[in-house]
Amino acid sequence: MSQRFDQLENRRQFLRFMAASPLLVHGAPGCFQLGADGGAITQPKDALNVFDFREVAQKVLPPAHYGYLATGVDDDGTLRANREGFLKFQLRVRRLIDVSRIDMSVDLLGVRWETPIILAPASSQKAFHPEGALAVARAARVKKHLQVFSTVATSSVEDVTEATGAPVWFQLYPTNEWSIARRLLKRAEAAGCPAVALTIDGQGAENRETAQRFAKLDDRNCETCHDWSSWVGIVERRPMFDGIDVSGVIDEIPSDMDWDYIKLLKDTTTMKLFLKGIVTREDAELSVEHGVDGIIVSNHGGRKEPSDRSTIECLPEVVEAVSGRIPVIVDGGFRRGTDIFKALALGANAVAIGRPYLWGLSAFGQEGVEAVLEILRRELESIMRQAGTTSISNISRAHIVDSR
Repeated sequence: MSQRFDQLENRRQFLRFMAASPLLVHGAPGCFQLGADGGAITQPKDALNVFDFREVAQKVLPPAHYGYLATGVDDDGTLRANREGFLKFQLRVRRLIDVSRIDMSVDLLGVRWETPIILAPASSQKAFHPEGALAVARAARVKKHLQVFSTVATSSVEDVTEATGAPVWFQLYPTNEWSIARRLLKRAEAAGCPAVALTIDGQGAENRETAQRFAKLDDRNCETCHDWSSWVGIVERRPMFDGIDVSGVIDEIPSDMDWDYIKLLKDTTTMKLFLKGIVTREDAELSVEHGVDGIIVSNHGGRKEPSDRSTIECLPEVVEAVSGRIPVIVDGGFRRGTDIFKALALGANAVAIGRPYLWGLSAFGQEGVEAVLEILRRELESIMRQAGTTSISNISRAHIVDSR
């Protein structure tokens, strides 16, 4: 019996080691998910899971572009933690429940969406495909998903809104110049954005080692695209800053940002205000106290702070602090329908994905994004049936075992 236990424990340790392997986090040359032809997939319909698109993305993108997409901060510890965190929660499934009809729809700010899967904001999407955010917007329109638009996207909020056919949410990098932040807010309002997600997890420089290593493999002149030493050089090439004097921009987020800044934002815009980057009970409570309209539990996909803590592990204390008073969205490492189910069971109202749809975009453009969304929807519907949950509202803490 003891020998059997030791074998199982050794297997668990090996799986934990493999989950933390950089080869599985980033992929590596020659290390592909097997597609229909025994190698990397050649068309979206051949994908078995979203990781299949990552392998194609690594093949087709220039090294520096793939490195920018794949990187975390420092040794990628937080990036790995986002995936490993899901292993600390198991699902309790139920039997003999009529699951012939499944309703995956959710309500966000009075709008009913077919699924709780949101397209997270992402910058520089034309680095991954010539059509960039517009291809993503068209995919969001076809699959009827909410899209959050980035301040530093390579398309304008007006063009993305038109391509989506519905209002998008606006993710704000305010910069250190308040006059610029105000103009960005007013432009997003004019474009019909109902909500703004203020990113608050970027105070302090980050060390993205993986991005730097991949950039060294690129024989092109990458300074124009990947030199982040000057924010002026970055924002002056982004459509959202057209017509704005950016000569005074030195950072994406003011280093002196505090809760008074949140009040200033609320007094300036009619959009609902979400804070993107809340990961603790204390800050969740303060968010409610200061009249914030919603929270996005996020560590920027492991690209900012080297906390080595996953967002799925942060989620329970944030949900507990909020106590249903405002919606809670979570992002960071979501790759499976079961990941999404776990977040919903822990109290999230919706889940945002980033890298998976960017892998699809890199691999096959709009079709790739649509395929990624379809896979995640299919997987979520499958686990909902297996768990005996016929609607999102049926998913609860009773479906989760916390083994932390």
